[in-house]
Order: sequence, then structure tokens, then C-alpha cells
Amino acid sequence: MKLKTEFVTKNMGDTQVMVAVGGSSFTGVVRSNKTAAFIVDLLKEEITREQIVARMLDKYDASEEQISADVDSILAKLRGIGALDE
Repeated sequence: MKLKTEFVTKNMGDTQVMVAVGGSSFTGVVRSNKTAAFIVDLLKEEITREQIVARMLDKYDASEEQISADVDSILAKLRGIGALDE
């Protein structure tokens, strides 16, 4: 999976802002904390859910269960706005 090219991000301090440009029907703005921004940045290249979880485990001191739940939640939100190419 990968973030669709219609979605662009900009980092502003501890917050990442994502907007859709071009052909997307999503017209809002998504603000992400550091954890969500890390996932979004990983999605700028082709990556699997399992690879995201593994990268998160390397970066954050949290259980695999918690990280998996966080990844699933963020991926679901991105799917909900049509931001993922799967």
C-alpha cells in the first residue's frame, strides 16, 4: 500500500498537515501527531502493514499489540478519506 499522490504533507513543528490536491474528493485537512506522521511518511513509499508495525517497533517503546492497534486505527482513517492506494 502507498499514500496516493493526490495527498501532500507539510510538517509544522510537532504537527504534520495533509491535504488533498488534484483528483481527490476529500476536501479537508488532516493534522497528525508525531506517531501518525511517522506512519504517513512511511506510506510515501510502497510498504505493507507488517513492515509499518516492524518500523514502529524499532522506533517506539511500546508493545506489539499497542503498535498494531495504532497502525490499524491510522490506516482505517486514511482509508476512510481515500488516501491509500492498495
